Amino acid sequence: MSVSKKFVVSNKVGLHARPAAKFVKTASSFKENKVLVENLTKTTPQINGKSFTSLLSISVQQNDEIMLTIEGENAESAMEKFTELFENKFGEEE
Repeated sequence: MSVSKKFVVSNKVGLHARPAAKFVKTASSFKENKVLVENLTKTTPQINGKSFTSLLSISVQQNDEIMLTIEGENAESAMEKFTELFENKFGEEE
């Protein structure tokens, strides 16, 4: 099963070190799933969302639109976790 969803990053500094680390930690918790991310605003290639350096390499900034694709058996529940992360702005204050 594969699930894809677009997100707009609302954090003031985008996916810098702290939110990127939370993203990778969440992605890595779904061991059986493939987590792919691309920055649609900057038209980057898909990267492995479990790789901190790869995530930083696509330079996700505030208001960038990203496409998150999760492949594997529990893709829907994994996507729910990511939706919560984005809705809660990765736990960062504005």
